[in-house]
Amino acid sequence: MMDWTDRHCRYLHRLISRHALLYTEMVTAPALVRGQALHLLAYNPQEHPVALQLGGSDPGELAVAARLGARAGYDEINLNCGCPSDRVQSGTFGAVLMKNPGLVAECCAAMKSAAPGVPITVKCRIGVDEQDPNEVLPEFLARIIAAGVERVTIHARKAWLQGLSPKENRDIPPLDYDLVFRMKALFPHLHISINGGVDSLQQAATLLQGGIDGVMIGRAAYHRPHEILANADRLIAGPGAPEGLDAADVVVQMLPYIQAHLDQGGKLAQITRHMLGLFAQKPGARGWRRVLSEGAHRPGAGTDLVQEALRHVLDAQSTG
Repeated sequence: MMDWTDRHCRYLHRLISRHALLYTEMVTAPALVRGQALHLLAYNPQEHPVALQLGGSDPGELAVAARLGARAGYDEINLNCGCPSDRVQSGTFGAVLMKNPGLVAECCAAMKSAAPGVPITVKCRIGVDEQDPNEVLPEFLARIIAAGVERVTIHARKAWLQGLSPKENRDIPPLDYDLVFRMKALFPHLHISINGGVDSLQQAATLLQGGIDGVMIGRAAYHRPHEILANADRLIAGPGAPEGLDAADVVVQMLPYIQAHLDQGGKLAQITRHMLGLFAQKPGARGWRRVLSEGAHRPGAGTDLVQEALRHVLDAQSTG
């Protein structure tokens, strides 16, 4: 979710769901340690619970990065072993790490030692390239468990590092949910979340009822945030959890945040690009998207444009 789940996106999503665990974009350990890019750790306190997702393959660098994340107050520090992009491969991290479970275990142990008290977790694929997932995934999980990892998120697809683009790697390799469930049976004390192809909250509920511990939803939650997240709290915390805010109320609550960002020299589109799907499949959604898409990049665009876009929705709802 690089360039997607930035701090503005996460603030928006937290308004919709109080309990969903949010993840940062992948932040590389070299950027934090060698590049001193500590601004990449910035987040709004209202985002909690929020996990820092790290990329890297050097145990020493990852330990320092994990320590920085712990000091910043993140609720979880996650090592990405699932991203298949060329840029990530060239840095010897992401999905390519599935080929070296011993190194991953060493990285996790170093991170755990450097950030005591903060859960160190892993996100991985079921395998890469010609690997047999039935063989490599159990070994991979056993190695990271031995290193102290108690929670893992498994994208239930292989990653093909050669021949498929990152986009194709999200759709073309077939899903194997059954393998993930078999891993839960094999490692019952490991908290396993499933990822990949989950397109609705109902689908997530079905997976949870099947015995998996958690569900990670990426693109669907980004493109249809209100549809996915507004009722997530009742699935997470039980039927007594408060009902999520109406999408229009979410927009109203975003206005002070947007104004503060503008007052600090930020651009409207940096926030509204994450809001385009708020009214997906609802009356007025097209007008909402059009007003924001056409106007948010214009010089001087501000909260009045957001309110104008919202009026399209409210008018459509009143006449629908």
